[in-house]
Amino acid sequence: MATIQLTTRDFKDKIFNYETVQDWKYQGELPAIIDFYADWCGPCKMVAPILEDLSKEYEGRLVIYKVNTDVEQELSAVFGIQSIPTILFIGADGEPMMQPGALPKHVLKKVIEDHLLAPVKVEEGNS
Repeated sequence: MATIQLTTRDFKDKIFNYETVQDWKYQGELPAIIDFYADWCGPCKMVAPILEDLSKEYEGRLVIYKVNTDVEQELSAVFGIQSIPTILFIGADGEPMMQPGALPKHVLKKVIEDHLLAPVKVEEGNS
């Protein structure tokens, strides 16, 4: 599956509706990566094919979205995006993690394997 372009409306429907809910609660079923980018951004252009490759490699286990910061200014403002690319990682536990900058493929894969696809730890009671 290719990366998916995400509008502000799509974000509210699929990821988190920040207008109706105060505390973060991820609405998706699969872990996700959201790439905040712009068409004119050189580092963004370097990351784009890497994210396309990863979207195919992790198909069915991870969803990769793209948000054009020039078009989706409201959404960019809500997340305080000041530099691009900025990547929002949402793990299996639904917890978000932001990382600005163009990350190389091996770093992205490590984050995916170690944080996004890692099983959610369940606390066991003492019995």
